[in-house]
Amino acid sequence: MNKKPSSQNGVPPSKKARYNFDDEEDPSAFEEELAMLDEMESETHQDTDGGIGPQDAEACAKWKRPPPPDLNIQKDKVVFQQIDVDHYIGKHMPKMPGASTQTGFKAESCNAFRTALDDAVKKDMRSNREGIQHAVLGVELVTRKVSIYGYQGNRKLPFLKITVAIQRLIAPSKRLLEQGFTCPGYTNHGYQSYESNIDFEIRFMVDSNVVGCSWIEIPAGKYHLRDKSHTSKDDAKNPPPISRSQIELDVSWEEFIAHQPEGEWSKVAPFRILSFDIECAGRKGIFPEAEKDPVIQIANMVQKQGESEPFIRNIFTLNTCASVVGSQVFSHKKESDLLKKWSEFVRAVDPDLITGYNIQNFDFPYLINRALTLKVKEFPYLGRISGIQSVIKEAMIQSKQMGRRENKIINIEGRVQFDLLQILLRDYKLRSYTLNAVSFHFLQEQKEDVQHSIITDLQNGTDQTRRRLAVYCLKDAILPLRLLGKLMCVINYMEMARVTGVPLPYLLSRGQQIKVISQLLRKAKEQDLVLPTQRVDPGDEYEGATVIEPNKGYYNMPIATLDFSSLYPSIMMAHNLCYTTLLTQNTIQKEGLTPDQFIKTPSGNLFIKSTMRKGLLPEILEHLLGARKQAKSDLKKETDPFKKQVLDGRQLALKISANSVYGFTNMMLENTQCLKFQTYVLCIF
Repeated sequence: MNKKPSSQNGVPPSKKARYNFDDEEDPSAFEEELAMLDEMESETHQDTDGGIGPQDAEACAKWKRPPPPDLNIQKDKVVFQQIDVDHYIGKHMPKMPGASTQTGFKAESCNAFRTALDDAVKKDMRSNREGIQHAVLGVELVTRKVSIYGYQGNRKLPFLKITVAIQRLIAPSKRLLEQGFTCPGYTNHGYQSYESNIDFEIRFMVDSNVVGCSWIEIPAGKYHLRDKSHTSKDDAKNPPPISRSQIELDVSWEEFIAHQPEGEWSKVAPFRILSFDIECAGRKGIFPEAEKDPVIQIANMVQKQGESEPFIRNIFTLNTCASVVGSQVFSHKKESDLLKKWSEFVRAVDPDLITGYNIQNFDFPYLINRALTLKVKEFPYLGRISGIQSVIKEAMIQSKQMGRRENKIINIEGRVQFDLLQILLRDYKLRSYTLNAVSFHFLQEQKEDVQHSIITDLQNGTDQTRRRLAVYCLKDAILPLRLLGKLMCVINYMEMARVTGVPLPYLLSRGQQIKVISQLLRKAKEQDLVLPTQRVDPGDEYEGATVIEPNKGYYNMPIATLDFSSLYPSIMMAHNLCYTTLLTQNTIQKEGLTPDQFIKTPSGNLFIKSTMRKGLLPEILEHLLGARKQAKSDLKKETDPFKKQVLDGRQLALKISANSVYGFTNMMLENTQCLKFQTYVLCIF
């Protein structure tokens, strides 16, 4: 089954497929490579009754993580590297500190405002499945804040900070306040909202100083450890575990320590990465359909981040299959057993990242729909949270970088889906995106020599022909791992998450804007600035830099080309261009500013000079470029190959982040001309 386009632009033609299945074939180069990975003896496990035999049980034991140490909550701290942030609403958890009604300039005013808004929000709710008693938990008068838009003489104004019970109540609260809200004792008024459209995860990470892929330390005595042997759901003081994780604990966000990814804390944990590939027995000339066409093989490679080769190599097959040296073969008589055992394998291996080629839009949806067709009820529980099924959702995604496209979204709680095809589409412009073409382009390797048109025939043949198909499938599973290593995708994306402060999955599912907003929020928090809620329509176009084509021809005199280092960031820093420094004529008159205190851009916009107020964006850019300079300096001195990869990924992430700030300003400013500027590069002939 060929799940990807068969075009191989730029790839030399491979040798013709052999159609005489009875002929003995010489082992391919990949088979010889597998044979050299002899830490694991080749084993073939035949499933005769749908159960797990002694050999299977031994294999399953090898898949599991080593047992964690016993923890003394009063003496032992817990340190881990996080790669994602999620949230849930649970009734069974230890008592944690939460928001409460705050008093302010007049206690009765804040309380009355909270009560009135709480009543309005509850009346607006169509359902209350969470059993919420108080929708609005607190209203606090914050007197030392200022809007990020426009220079306002460095004066800080009063704001109301409103805290609601759950995330989904933010939108209706914002709508009710903006359309006109009456607080007892005051007239009806429409309120301007600030930061009400910030993602819940980003809000939490900014408030708790957590950046993407950072290390978290939970001090001894500050957490509650959930007992895996405890199953009672009625004991509020000792809640049962809800996940399959080896260690599950509860801690207040005020108690844990988020380490900045520098020095010792720049290391990367040995995450488990699962790469898999499936094969289907399709009908002639028809693209496989999960409702009709069986899954016949699933190949798996599991590798630890930082290691060069996978430590688990196996394949699950439908019907018998001859052994493959350097890999384990698990054969099943029934397809339903194959799917059931593979899902058990995923839960046992417990991967942190799952990769493959087009797994997001093909492999995972096909497996889930196929299991649904065959009524394999155990299959869809692939995540770390017990009782939550992985389901398929359709989403239309649109961005300037990748255009409008339809994607499938599948929830696998606790595991990051790191689809290599999505990474390549986002980061590289290639003639062809087939796995064969990409592998040849970057690795000078190709897939195994099996034409997709004969896959069903190979499956219907003998255990030897199915072995040939297994080698093909195993190669398709290991190539994404090799490409991830060659392109340093995991390291580069983790460093980008650290630099921009967003969770790792955001880098594949979101655009540039959220990365700059995250940095902007962190810097704004330091200066008591707040961001007005802006509606930015997806796909809004903005004009980028103009590139003048050179005059082509023969020149008999030397040509020198001058280039600027970090051109746009340098201009923004030099002229203090920022939202916070933007001026109007009214402000100039009100503040009594003189011409030597502000500048006028070629587009006619006015900005206060840094002597009066240092812009927020210039500060962010100075930090990014300074950090990149330090990373490049450390890179030259470093001798450890793995640490060099981390530093190289970090300096690249810092460079991309600095360059993306300019484009972000065009998307966010109502007057998009404000931060546009003309530049010229001089060519001397």
